[in-house]
Amino acid sequence: MPHLLDTAAAGFDQQFRSLLSAKREDAEDVGAAVDNIIADVRDRGDAALIELTARYDGLDVTPQTLRIPPEEIAAAAATVSADDRAALTLAASRVRAYHARQMPRDESFTDPEGATLGWRWTPVDAAGLYVPGGQASYPSSVLMNAVPARVAGVGRLVVCVPAPGGQLNPLVLAACQIAGVDEVYRIGGAQAIAALAYGTATVPAVDKITGPGNAYVAAAKARVFGRVGIDMIAGPSEVVIIADGTANPEWLALDLLAQAEHDADAQSILLTPDAEFARSVAAEVDRLLPGLPRAAIAGASWRDHGAIVVTRDLAEAAELSNRLAPEHLEICTDDPDAVAARIRHAGAIFLGGWTPEAAGDYVSGPNHVLPTARSARFSSGLSVMDFLKRTTISRLTPAALAAIGPAAVRLAEAEGLGAHARSVAARIAQHAGQGARS
Repeated sequence: MPHLLDTAAAGFDQQFRSLLSAKREDAEDVGAAVDNIIADVRDRGDAALIELTARYDGLDVTPQTLRIPPEEIAAAAATVSADDRAALTLAASRVRAYHARQMPRDESFTDPEGATLGWRWTPVDAAGLYVPGGQASYPSSVLMNAVPARVAGVGRLVVCVPAPGGQLNPLVLAACQIAGVDEVYRIGGAQAIAALAYGTATVPAVDKITGPGNAYVAAAKARVFGRVGIDMIAGPSEVVIIADGTANPEWLALDLLAQAEHDADAQSILLTPDAEFARSVAAEVDRLLPGLPRAAIAGASWRDHGAIVVTRDLAEAAELSNRLAPEHLEICTDDPDAVAARIRHAGAIFLGGWTPEAAGDYVSGPNHVLPTARSARFSSGLSVMDFLKRTTISRLTPAALAAIGPAAVRLAEAEGLGAHARSVAARIAQHAGQGARS
């Protein structure tokens, strides 16, 4: 049974705080193992990658076979059905069109003192995209990471995907082909992250690493941050649904289960002011769960981490959602826009009963790489901005420096930085002398 809460009941605040603070991530301590793997790859390069790939993936590789050649990618992609390729192509085109609208503009302006100021945006040179392999193969993640990078203008796109026992999902390779990935390597885990960050003889280093992975991948990304950029440290996935009695109970039950089937640590929460509706949704979950292919995983998630909260009204539901700051938020009410206006913290919002979060995972257009574990309070989902850098630009005329420079001299002296002060003052004096002679 999921957690059943009622905001009007005694002890609700404590119960809700417990729900907020419950740890869903794998408790396994992977830090020491990840540190050793990173150090090994940094020190021994390809030799470490080859040994670790044999140990963890049961795959024997050489420096020549670490990279998947274009002809192997093409051959695998050719086995994908026409319908699957059409679905991938549609998804890629919609993701591309959405992210193209995110591209920022360069700016330049001259202020009243005569200083010309602005900024320009440039892409990172190379991005490494991690894609889970084996049973958890997600071609949609290839598109959600690679397409925005390509839209941003990244020059070199690299994918690392583990191939346990030599198995690679043809859909993943087809997605790499459609998204315009330049290089694909059959390596995974913390060793792949280390290779992308530090480089080896076969795998040149990148500037930014994005993409989901297990606890080892997440820990490795955290440790190489600073050497390279990363997108985020993602935890188990989650959805919150705010609904009233106008919604379809079966649809919402499927939406809750769609999130739950990702992982036993995933979380699905329903917030509603209608107690009878809450019971209807719970009954639909019970009815539908046994028929799912991943019923064991979804059942464990719903039992251990799922929750149904009966609220006093939709305004209270919205405020509870803000405290949860969910990765995904569905609003299935008579007036979803009115509820959405109250939302301050959510990775992605899905408005109305005809907008299931599952569609957003694939074809809506917005990115499905989103902040988890309440980090939507301070961060955003993946976008072209993750692959761009903003450089500020300044040009001061002699008159502009004369106008604003004395304040810089004053502040530099106050901080005890004499060379800073003289750097500005010398120029002001030169300008003043030229003015006196003229």
